[in-house]
Amino acid sequence: MTTLKQLRYLDALRQTGHFGRAAALVGVTQPALSVQISGLEDRLGVQLVERLPGGARLTQTGAEIAERAGRVLADVSEIEAFARSRTGSLAGPVRLGIIPSIAPYLLPRLLPALGARYPEAELTVRETLTEHLMRELVAGTLDLIVASLPLDHPLIETAVAYEESFVLVGAPDGPDGDDTLALGSLQPERLLLLEDGHCLRDQVLQACGTSLRSSLPAGGVTNLATLVELVANGQGVTLIPERFAASGAVDTARVSTQRFSNPQPQRSVALAWRRTHPQAEQFRGVAETLADCMRDI
Repeated sequence: MTTLKQLRYLDALRQTGHFGRAAALVGVTQPALSVQISGLEDRLGVQLVERLPGGARLTQTGAEIAERAGRVLADVSEIEAFARSRTGSLAGPVRLGIIPSIAPYLLPRLLPALGARYPEAELTVRETLTEHLMRELVAGTLDLIVASLPLDHPLIETAVAYEESFVLVGAPDGPDGDDTLALGSLQPERLLLLEDGHCLRDQVLQACGTSLRSSLPAGGVTNLATLVELVANGQGVTLIPERFAASGAVDTARVSTQRFSNPQPQRSVALAWRRTHPQAEQFRGVAETLADCMRDI
């Protein structure tokens, strides 16, 4: 008999493309996950996974079955959430996704606030790119995500939590922080950004003009702290969210920060969930908590 455990393990393998990472995602050992996948293949009588030296690739049949498994798992998640929603409070497992350019300054405030407001909630956090978060939210493996708009999908409801501007991070002997900078005065050959796939990169390019793409220096990093470190070492300048700068993550002895003149480049940060989720009403309360956390920064 095909089990939900086997379907969860197959879904994890679909997400990660690697037995070890899939095992870590579902909290089991790699041999245990491998045994369950092999058992599912035996049960269904088809090869689901192509086992490669550096990872694993789903066969075409495996990919189609994994897609159906995702829908089954989403339905099961909805059943469990519906049962919890009957209590009228946010309780039990709540799976939250968040993008890397927000997590460092938001989670230290949001997690204690959620713990105080929803003591019966069992919160787990996943940090990854918006593309992955949206896919997992729609599939039902996440309940909520925090990301920047737009988050366009017919099944997704969003609540804007806050808006924030970007500030320029430059050399420590840069202009006085009270002076504003015209966005058009940026030199693209000096602009350092996160690597492709990060929505913050796309937002900065959109604010500065997509014509910058051909003039940008090669490379890219995966987190804001590394960007600031590169600036501190004379590699260029960068744009970061103002709340990240205000969180104490920027050493003002090594770099300077400067605001832009109006209209300032900015982004809107929202909480998102599936419209059909049984706990959607409670999630609106989570959105209020998120907004409250950001009001005094």
